[in-house]
Amino acid sequence: MKNNISRRDLDGLIEYFKQEDPKLTHGPRVLEFERKWAEWVGTKYAVCVNSGSSANDLTMLALRHLKGEGEVIVPPLTWVSDIASVIHAGLKPRFVDIKLNTLAMNEDLIFDSVNADTRAVFLTHVLGLNGLTDRLVEHLKKNDITLVEDVCESHGALLGSRRLGSLGWASNFSFYYAHHLTTIEGGAICTSDERLYQFLRSARSHGLLREVSDEKMRLEISESNSTLNSEFIFQFAAHNMRPTEITGILGLSQMNKLEDNIRVRNENFNTFLQNIDASNFYTDFDLKGQSNYAFILILKDPCFEKRNRVEVHLKKNSVEFRRGLSGGGNQLRQPYLRSIISSVNLAEFPVIEHIHNFSWYLGNYPELSQGEIYELCQIVNSALN
Repeated sequence: MKNNISRRDLDGLIEYFKQEDPKLTHGPRVLEFERKWAEWVGTKYAVCVNSGSSANDLTMLALRHLKGEGEVIVPPLTWVSDIASVIHAGLKPRFVDIKLNTLAMNEDLIFDSVNADTRAVFLTHVLGLNGLTDRLVEHLKKNDITLVEDVCESHGALLGSRRLGSLGWASNFSFYYAHHLTTIEGGAICTSDERLYQFLRSARSHGLLREVSDEKMRLEISESNSTLNSEFIFQFAAHNMRPTEITGILGLSQMNKLEDNIRVRNENFNTFLQNIDASNFYTDFDLKGQSNYAFILILKDPCFEKRNRVEVHLKKNSVEFRRGLSGGGNQLRQPYLRSIISSVNLAEFPVIEHIHNFSWYLGNYPELSQGEIYELCQIVNSALN
């Protein structure tokens, strides 16, 4: 992967820092970026934070505070912070297996797992693929089950005509390093729920009431705590997850090239799929609405000898890869979960187990030439020939 920040982005930062007294903590540039990001995603609001992981933590904190204790249905293929945020909030993760063609949770297994304790379905859109269906969205809506979307790897991906991140109660984005849009570190939560929005504004800044933008709400809470300085009323035990103005400046600059970035990444992935050996590698992904983040390489044959040959060959040819796709594969195998989940039958998760052992992702970025992609495919194909 390559850094997605251009010289033009950096020059814009330099010009900003040349001001006599530039504001550095979050201020008007962050507010403008939040407004434009929410508009682009298709929600009423966006709240910027200092990382995608912080977005996860704040969303799950809000879920616990606004909707109560219970379970959150999560995939075993995701980044560690999705599941960790559920645990941090005092909620209980319930795992279901994924589908191979979208790498997202199997909706039939989600339906089977919903119970009276279910507080939300926390669905990850993996590596630019859309993990939602109209059927799943309608089922959750009909049964009043909260949907939270992890769109960290899939900026701009679609379900029909709607951008991912606009369909759930909340959606979390990461702006790290090589993502479609990057602010070095950074993240955002999108929502159209006013109550959630006001909670997030306060919770990202220590729980301070003064961060609430609803004047009526702020006045009511202030009057019920009349012995306190209204500027220093802490509504709940929260965090400091504020961004800096750098997030806003870079975010606004990056939005100018985001659509082109997505288009080129998708073209690159389509070229990759058309040229890798489909007799050895899985290529039948559901690409409708995709916004590719990385080249996805999955062995069809669950053969460790073949896997090892592929990895030796890639290393020999200086091709960087990540085994297990997002988050290093099956999170149920990770020590942080094994220490709190006493028994897991991995045989109940055959798809993620295959992904864990027999898959990789390879870097995709707009500067890749078609010739470089053809060369990469030749290297991949020759590993098993």
